[in-house]
Amino acid sequence: MTLKSLVKSMVLSASAVLLTNAAQAQWSLDNDSSTLSFVTVKADHVGEVHTFDHLTGTIEDDGAVEITIELASVNTMIDIRNERMQAMLFETNLFPEATIAGSIDLEAITAMSPGAMQSMQVSFDLDIHGASGSYAADVVITRTESGVVASTAKPIVVTAGAHGLVAGVEALREVAGLPSISRAVPVSFTVVFEQDY
Repeated sequence: MTLKSLVKSMVLSASAVLLTNAAQAQWSLDNDSSTLSFVTVKADHVGEVHTFDHLTGTIEDDGAVEITIELASVNTMIDIRNERMQAMLFETNLFPEATIAGSIDLEAITAMSPGAMQSMQVSFDLDIHGASGSYAADVVITRTESGVVASTAKPIVVTAGAHGLVAGVEALREVAGLPSISRAVPVSFTVVFEQDY
């Protein structure tokens, strides 16, 4: 084997190893760079934006995605309202977490160049308060040097009735002395996943 052939063989082998590692590396959610928010409307016309401050998640080799939301991390910017949502709506003593489970075409995302963007629809199941529902999200995927950013192109509407949360919404309405709280909630997210090597 000539020196040129040897070098070429080594380069091809190294490239194959790097591509294999990239495909098989687990991807982990970066909580500090990620946001999940939802909007509530009370008294017919008063809208407010809330967030969850603690998310964890992974993307596996086969493209399976799982995100866990710590419900006690709900942040409404008002302490007593946080406590009421934890106790009366989410019942975090019984249901401390919500999970999002779906799948993506990881091979297509891995093949994207850093800075490239792609729109896709992602189907997923949301399990919260002991009840699961299926949803579809239009998301924009942006490839970064070390991972990927996924953002909703438009909000996802989650209803209280689909997840056994109607009684909790009514309890919040009564304790706050409000004429109404909407049972349909628009949800948006931007989640950042970094590859673990």
